[in-house]
Parts: sequence; C-alpha cells; structure tokens
Amino acid sequence: MLICHCNIITEKEIEQTIVGLLDEDPWQLIVPAKVYHAMRKRGRCCGCFPNVVETIIRVTEHYHARSEASGADIVSHLDRVRGLRGQYGSRTHERRTAGHRAA
Repeated sequence: MLICHCNIITEKEIEQTIVGLLDEDPWQLIVPAKVYHAMRKRGRCCGCFPNVVETIIRVTEHYHARSEASGADIVSHLDRVRGLRGQYGSRTHERRTAGHRAA
C-alpha cells in the first residue's frame, strides 16, 4: 500500500526501515522524521505522518512481542497515542482553537 504519495513510499518500505532502526536499538524513540531520514527522504506535505505513526506503533509492538522481553516490559503504545489524539486532536489543530481565523 502506498503511504506517502509525495515521495512514492510504500508501507513495506517504511516497515523495513522501522525494523532496521529497532535492530540498532530496540528501545529508541522512533518518529516519522527519523524514518524518513533513514530512508534519505523528506516529508513534503506531511499528510502521511499520521499513517506513518500508526505503522511505527504497530511494527514496534510486533517487534517487541517477538523479542525476548517479558510482557511487563512491553507497553501498549497504540492505546496511549489514541488517547492523546482524542484528548488533543478534537479541540485544536496545530494549537489553534476552532474559532481561529487566519484572515
């Protein structure tokens, strides 16, 4: 599936990059900019970043589930991110209130 239309990046390419980053350091913080930097690409419109975040969470959870870490060490990141999205995403957009007008 095509994730980034600007750079023509597929979901498979992003997953492989994330696994490569996790192989280097399994507990590092991976963000879309880090994934794009590892792929030698740049976010252009950045409309794909929410999908990239979902892919990062999914791949990271599967990676740690397959590793030798105990269940207590694995945190459900997806639930925490979705909770934050619901908390912040509905009221504001880029720290602006819904009534904000640029012009």
